[in-house]
Amino acid sequence: MKVSMLVSTCDIKDCPTIYATDRDTLLVQGEVPTDHGLELPANEGIVEIPMQLLFDLIRKALRGKLV
Repeated sequence: MKVSMLVSTCDIKDCPTIYATDRDTLLVQGEVPTDHGLELPANEGIVEIPMQLLFDLIRKALRGKLV
């Protein structure tokens, strides 16, 4: 799988980040919440990311500067 960073909250690699893959999918890096109360299938997980990260992704997409 080829992965390209789209947007991040910082320049180091331990911050919430959204990546694009060569499979036309997105990967999301963020904190793993423990207090969500959701029942998830064993093969799924969730991460928490700041809303600002999504806003930055949308802004970047509107400017045509995603990949």
